[in-house]
Amino acid sequence: MTVKDMIKNELERLPDNILAEVYDFILFLETKKTKALLAKSYQQLSDSSFEKIWVNEEDAVYDTL
Repeated sequence: MTVKDMIKNELERLPDNILAEVYDFILFLETKKTKALLAKSYQQLSDSSFEKIWVNEEDAVYDTL
């Protein structure tokens, strides 16, 4: 039996008010994942812009800290 099957079995036993909470939690997890992906994408997009500022001879000494 897969985890998905086990979850489905447990869901069948839950009352409707608890199912609503489970659904809210699923939405929360999806939102959390989306936010993490967006944050990583924003970071990658900004890296090239900041590289022009961070990578220079004057600040090279700070690269070893």
